[in-house]
Order: sequence, then C-alpha cells, then structure tokens
Amino acid sequence: MLRVSLAVFVAMLDAIPSAYCAEPAPNHVVSHIPRQRVQSTAIAKIGYSKRRHILEIEFVNGAVYRYLDVPPAIYRGLMSAGSKAQFYDFNVKGHYRSIPIRPLQKQQVPPKNHSD
Repeated sequence: MLRVSLAVFVAMLDAIPSAYCAEPAPNHVVSHIPRQRVQSTAIAKIGYSKRRHILEIEFVNGAVYRYLDVPPAIYRGLMSAGSKAQFYDFNVKGHYRSIPIRPLQKQQVPPKNHSD
C-alpha cells in the first residue's frame, strides 16, 4: 500500500508544471552597475564596472546587454565617441562575450477593433 501511495505522489509531482517552481530563470542576471544616460540614437544608457571590467549597455528599444572582459580604454572610447552607436558597432559588438540582462521584448499587437 505504501508503494502505491508513493508512486501516486511521485506521479503527481511530475504533473506539476515547472512554472510553479520557485527557482529563478537559468540565465537570469541582476545588474547592480549604475548606468548613465548618453546622447545617442541607439543607446540610452551606459554603465561600467572598473573592478570587474563589465560594460552594460541599455538600448533605446529597452534591451540591456552585459559585455564581459571589456578593457577600460574601450569604455572611455565609447563614452567620448561622437557617435556612440558607431563606436559600439565597430569596437564592442561581436568583440566581447555578451549576456542579455533584459532582451528586447516583442510588443504585443493590439487586436483590431472590428466594427460591423
């Protein structure tokens, strides 16, 4: 009888959707690096950790990415660049390992209002 009860209990656990589990998302990153607003058409804010050599870029579309092992000279160059978006394209994007902090969220298209 105990085996049957245990088997039923285990089967019930398997049926519980993973959404009810309290574990964080596997790639969830919490940022504590302050970002400052910059003048750019594509980049809204930039933050940098001198101690950890981490560059964080918040784009105007809402996405935030963390770039690892970025030398201080790249951060200084980005901050002083006339075109931050162009500097990013040529010197950061594809050159350093990146982690999405907050990927671009697809905006939901509102349903069409059908007035018949």
